[in-house]
Amino acid sequence: MHLMLTAHRRKRNANFDKFTCRAGLHLKAETHERYTEYSPPRMSFRFHFGRPQAIAALLLLLFFAEALFVIGRAPLTESDYRYALCGREMWEKPSPALGYFTTCGNMQGDGTLAYRAAALPLSVYVPALRVQDWFAKRADARKPAAERTYVPNPTSGSVYDLRHQIVGLPYLLRVPFALAAVLLGAGLWWVSRRLFGNFGGFLSLAIYCVSPAVLSAATAPNNDILAAWGLYAVVYTSIGIAHAMYGPRRKWRPRIVLFTVALGLTACAHVLAAIVGFLFSAIFLLYVAERRRSAVLPLLVFSGLGALAIVFASYAFRLSPFFYIFSGGSARFTLSQLPPWIFFSAVAQWPLAIALLVALVAYAAWGRARYFGNTAPLAVGVCLMPLVTTQIVTMPMLWTLPFVLTFLGGVFADAFESKARKAYLLLATGVVATQGFILFLAIGKMHR
Repeated sequence: MHLMLTAHRRKRNANFDKFTCRAGLHLKAETHERYTEYSPPRMSFRFHFGRPQAIAALLLLLFFAEALFVIGRAPLTESDYRYALCGREMWEKPSPALGYFTTCGNMQGDGTLAYRAAALPLSVYVPALRVQDWFAKRADARKPAAERTYVPNPTSGSVYDLRHQIVGLPYLLRVPFALAAVLLGAGLWWVSRRLFGNFGGFLSLAIYCVSPAVLSAATAPNNDILAAWGLYAVVYTSIGIAHAMYGPRRKWRPRIVLFTVALGLTACAHVLAAIVGFLFSAIFLLYVAERRRSAVLPLLVFSGLGALAIVFASYAFRLSPFFYIFSGGSARFTLSQLPPWIFFSAVAQWPLAIALLVALVAYAAWGRARYFGNTAPLAVGVCLMPLVTTQIVTMPMLWTLPFVLTFLGGVFADAFESKARKAYLLLATGVVATQGFILFLAIGKMHR
């Protein structure tokens, strides 16, 4: 009897979840009885590794293999050494010069996260070389004087000076960014599958894994892939908090902590991405958690203060470089139609552009596709596309891509349940296959 009741409750909650997603309801708890009858979707921290998870892991593993292939073939550049030099100084010995954090200055408003990510493996590896050199010296000292062959191994120079001593230097510098791209892909799949089912989740992830823009950003030190990861996490964690606010308060805390950490890391990567994520989070929290709006403002204030504390820590608790982020102009931007035009007019992006055009037409013409799960990523993507930073060189279109793929997966998942499912399945297969073929042709020339 207990098993039958449990199965009935699961089926009832599953049907309600599907109804709320398709109809666009905001998960409002009109009465206590209604809330107890229909629980809002919960972000469960239990992880079941089944067949869908195995397929997603395989796709991400193939993407990581692509990244390793590109990293191994691409020569090191001046930009790579700059990230390594300034990042090591952040970890080991920040410059004492007044108002400056490293010999690179204050990175011209660029975030610290990419520098620290690129240099962390090196800051661990160089001391390991010193320990290895110390053991070699001790072992050589035990030999007779005539048999001693110890030669000191220089380990006090820059990364460029140590490039012959450091084994696998390109991988140490670039793999952290490939791992960040893998985490972004995992988050994209988790969100899309939870909202739209297996078809939507796997379509979003498959296009992501064969995107030349993502692979290029994942195989070189840069803040854009980290900002894209953080921004996506900030927006969808805030939506998860808004849903959880209809439940007990103990369910809020882990999500709020995750939101604060994601917001802080995003600000460490790029201040503008953090500001955009914070604004959209406020909008979604106030919109979805309609009956808990009194708790939204304190949540945003404390999360913002926590994010600032993380940024302050990334500057080694030094006030001068920390204050520079408020006057350096890294968040200055203008609006232009050129970024989306340039991005989608490239031949490598034509399959994605065609799929997005079909999804937009279906969204506009088909009422079933216009609900919160599809509208939210579309709204974020539309606002991100025309952004152009004026102080430093960034790629807001890369920040846009996860939201575009989420929207794409949602509309195609809805269409897959209609009478035109075969046409949309054929189109989705063609897009992934064509995008993969284009990547196959371009992968050997990437960063060369």
